[in-house]
Amino acid sequence: MPRFVQRTWPANPDAPGGRADRRAFSYQAYVPDSIAQRRFSLSSTDAAAVSEAERAVDALNRDPPRMAALEVLARRLLRAESVASSRIEGLVLSHRRLARAEVEAIESRDETAASVLGNVAAMERAVALGSGAGALELDDVLALHRELLLATTTPEIAGVLRTRQNWVGGNLLHPGRAEFVPPPPELVRGLVADLCAFANREDLPPAAQAAVAHAQFETIHPFADGNGRVGRALVHVVLRRRGLAPHYVPPVSLVLAADARAYVEGLTAYRDERIGDWVHLFAGALARAAAKARELAMRLTSLQDAWRKRTGGPRAHSSAEALIVRLPAHPIVTVASAQTILGRSKQAVNEAVRALADAGILRPVTLARRNRAWEAPELFDLIDDVERELATPDDPGAAHRPAPSTPRRTRS
Repeated sequence: MPRFVQRTWPANPDAPGGRADRRAFSYQAYVPDSIAQRRFSLSSTDAAAVSEAERAVDALNRDPPRMAALEVLARRLLRAESVASSRIEGLVLSHRRLARAEVEAIESRDETAASVLGNVAAMERAVALGSGAGALELDDVLALHRELLLATTTPEIAGVLRTRQNWVGGNLLHPGRAEFVPPPPELVRGLVADLCAFANREDLPPAAQAAVAHAQFETIHPFADGNGRVGRALVHVVLRRRGLAPHYVPPVSLVLAADARAYVEGLTAYRDERIGDWVHLFAGALARAAAKARELAMRLTSLQDAWRKRTGGPRAHSSAEALIVRLPAHPIVTVASAQTILGRSKQAVNEAVRALADAGILRPVTLARRNRAWEAPELFDLIDDVERELATPDDPGAAHRPAPSTPRRTRS
């Protein structure tokens, strides 16, 4: 059973704050139960929510809306997931800024963009881990964390389990006023190894397994930073590994970010042994994310069809058509990046860009070092609209959740 262990925080006469912040005190750290062999039972209501979520994810993967290139949607969803997962941790970055950073090989001063690009890399590694045949190991989790933080201002902690006590909430000085204190550092390695063994099981519904794996990871909080983002990447590992999402893992962080309070309450329910409550909430978020992913794909397809009409119906194998197909995955391009993406000559790319610019689909922008690029503003409008819709509660009387600000409308 989960338990609390008592620890002593040492006195620090030089600590800022009042007298209470400088003296020694005892605190309670939470140690979760091991889950590698644990049996979980769900109520009929919770089990139904899990089944509904799995049907939604299966429908997205087995009968996806028409897209000219499957990898285009996969790339778009992964970036939506990365931006939302980072936003939960207070790293707010627009999709436009992320796209610019990817094209211009990001300058070091943009620390937020570097962090979100690290999240993209971690998500891509999670997809690769889930698609592989091997069992998930502790080293794989460390590799996810390394991808996340290696390019940030704290590369020394990338891929390293914490050696000090951490906590959630309260102040930065000590865990005395914390909302939650994870296990002591000496227990972390064993708990993460146990979590990996759980993630390798085959006897649980995949959506429930992903929910428990994520909550257990957040409870362990094994790293000095980046726990939330790595924990949400594990959702991708589990759903891919179990075969439920061979092509697309729904951007569940988009839904969780839209109601962060409910997300935190769900994780608290898990730690209070109300595991069914957390699984139910996660399953609902997963189902909604899958539905929104299908809708996004259909809206992207409609937008591409509109572009084809505005460019006079480009030939099937023309460079203009190839660029229309790839734009949802690469909404900002330079001539050089478009050559790489399309595998076409510089002349062919220039002609394609000119055709789309003349139709109002692309507009010129200036990147760092005055590099010229072109962006598809309607794509950013569409993605922001989707996130805003997710932030709108189903109950008209409920307060709206945080969402991107309304962008300046562009030509439709």
